[in-house]
Amino acid sequence: MSLQDDLTAVQRNLDDLERSVGRLEQQVGGGLDIRRVRSDTDHLRESLRLLREGAAGPARERPAGAGPAPVPGPEIVIIPDTPYDTALWAGAEDEGLGSLGRRTP
Repeated sequence: MSLQDDLTAVQRNLDDLERSVGRLEQQVGGGLDIRRVRSDTDHLRESLRLLREGAAGPARERPAGAGPAPVPGPEIVIIPDTPYDTALWAGAEDEGLGSLGRRTP
């Protein structure tokens, strides 16, 4: 099954869930519990929409048997060990101490 087929199947199941929740709501009424289920269903619909948008980008299909796609992590920023240029702090004040060369009151 392709990614698009899986998303379509999930969409169909979610549509069925919404219909079932609607029928259940008519039988049970609009209490707190059914409102929570309705809210959860709405969250699932929104999550699926975001997933579809993310999958609509570049081709993300994986070959059969390749296993689950790796989850992208945060971008790694490498900070060098070399000292910063002291000119970056020229004229800056130390918090609570004031500028170098100035006397405190």
